[in-house]
Amino acid sequence: MGSRVRQVRQLLGLATATALCALLSGAHANTADGRANAAVAMAPPPPEFRLARLAYNDNFALGFGGFRGRGGSWTTDAPEAEYHLTQGIRRLTRINTIDPLRAGGDVVLPVRPLDEDLFDYPFLYAVEVGRWYLDDAEAARMREYLLKGGFLMVDDFHGSVQWESFMESMRRVFPDREVVDIPEDHEVFHVVWDLDQKVQVPGIYALMTGRTYEQDGVQARWRGVFDDQGRLMVAINFNMDLGDAWEHADTPEYPQHLTALAYRIGISYALYSMSH
Repeated sequence: MGSRVRQVRQLLGLATATALCALLSGAHANTADGRANAAVAMAPPPPEFRLARLAYNDNFALGFGGFRGRGGSWTTDAPEAEYHLTQGIRRLTRINTIDPLRAGGDVVLPVRPLDEDLFDYPFLYAVEVGRWYLDDAEAARMREYLLKGGFLMVDDFHGSVQWESFMESMRRVFPDREVVDIPEDHEVFHVVWDLDQKVQVPGIYALMTGRTYEQDGVQARWRGVFDDQGRLMVAINFNMDLGDAWEHADTPEYPQHLTALAYRIGISYALYSMSH
């Protein structure tokens, strides 16, 4: 009788252990599935805005090939300029853009005029455009991009020589449109902030020499190209270096108020490009 009781108890214990293992296994699976589902639910949506940088060929006729040994003048201030400006966009607006802390080396997004995905990006940033060269095919593609709603911001070029180099390619983009000064009351200067004070934003190396300008570019100019409906398509920051102000946002030697102004200008352009 005692042996029969022990056998029954062993069988009951085995059944209980089996059921318990099954229960725990199911609970673990449910927990894992729940965590996976929660991770999917908590994953941020894909960014609706990327700060794309225009990659172009240097004007070899002016001796600008392979500038700084980094593949071209278009790479100037990268990736720090993108890193800091993207942080500013995330902090000061509700635009859903990438998190630069997670993006790492992918914070820079180079786009060439003939790339198939050119039209995926409403905003293009082009730096050192006094050194750029757009051939006829690239200029035609940029014209199509801009007339279809794209926005180009150019920055960091100085003086009369670089202006003429810039215009050599810009005339191929828009042979029939004038470059004009952007009116003081234009809404691009009043999207979020009233940018009434036109302060020259200099590069850090100019500041180190006690100046706010480079070459003969003494006066800062905010110029643009408009479409037939009055939309600003090309924002031209001439005799300025907003990219340096973004790049050196955490450099003690660069004045904070100039970085703050450069942030406001860049963010205003981004918001304008997303809403016009």
